Amino acid sequence: MAKEKDYFASFCKISRAFGTAASKNELLELIVQNAIDTMEGKAACLFLADERKDVFVPVAQKGLSDSYLHASPIRARTTVEALVKGGHLAFTDAATDQRLENHAAKIAEGIASILTVPVIVNDRAIGVLSLYTAVKRNFSEDEINFLKAMAEQGGIAIENARLLERIQKNSLLFLELAAGINSTLDIKMVLNNLTVEVCSALGMKGAAIRLFDQETKSLKLVASNGLSDKFLTNCQNDLAGATIPAMEGTTITITDVMADSRINAKECLQKEGIGAMIVTPVKSRDEVIGLFNLYSDQPRRFPSDVVTLVKALAHQGGMAIQNASMYLKIQEDKNNLEKDMWSHRSWF
Repeated sequence: MAKEKDYFASFCKISRAFGTAASKNELLELIVQNAIDTMEGKAACLFLADERKDVFVPVAQKGLSDSYLHASPIRARTTVEALVKGGHLAFTDAATDQRLENHAAKIAEGIASILTVPVIVNDRAIGVLSLYTAVKRNFSEDEINFLKAMAEQGGIAIENARLLERIQKNSLLFLELAAGINSTLDIKMVLNNLTVEVCSALGMKGAAIRLFDQETKSLKLVASNGLSDKFLTNCQNDLAGATIPAMEGTTITITDVMADSRINAKECLQKEGIGAMIVTPVKSRDEVIGLFNLYSDQPRRFPSDVVTLVKALAHQGGMAIQNASMYLKIQEDKNNLEKDMWSHRSWF
């Protein structure tokens, strides 16, 4: 019972520390340091998923040399499958366990046993937390449960920190783009800047803006970034399943283009290296006048705040078009008025 109370007290202490961490880096350091301190380990390392490369990369560690950390990357898919299936991986003898690689490196590092647990948020593994000991150890159920609970709590804190960073970054992006949109009536420059800046800020492969041509009753490309001419010319029909609802005013997110039934011929997207996409309407007042398409180079979940940002930027683009149209109309009316006034003068 004494040991259980120690774990409970440690967990409460760690939870409070997570809530007061000043930065994400400080938070990551807290996770590994508390794992070592509470479980009396030699070292600990926190790996977070890099989905682009299908690996977990070390983001915080204590007690391990750099040469050991980079000896072999942890493959994300295989590791996650094993961890999710069993809830954890325990290696009592890390120097001989056939499930592990680089036994010589572990011996040289002084690692005897390893306990690894997943960092799961919203049923998705975003990382891995590993504890290393200097002497062989059979990890108890309490120890395993504690490390799993701490990893879960740490994962929530990491996601909250990421969300805060993303909201701050997105707010700044919106402010900068909105200021740029309001500073000029050059619509071509505004829309081109919008595609470039959004791709850069959100890590997207490419973007395209198409406006509806009333004469031809079709969407015409007016701005793009990061996409080939062949794709822009030939692949529009492949996206009809997403385009039609968007033209009716609904924002469409496709997390995996190869698995989504709304995408018709998928070959065109595959050749372009597109894995996911967002399609949102561009509106002038309440009328849909075009579409803003964003493309990712891999399957990807889009957080709700990112989708909201994209919708808001598309709305800003629509307002810029509306303002420019009103300005041109005013100029035309002014010219007509001046001509009319000049004709009246000829009467006198």
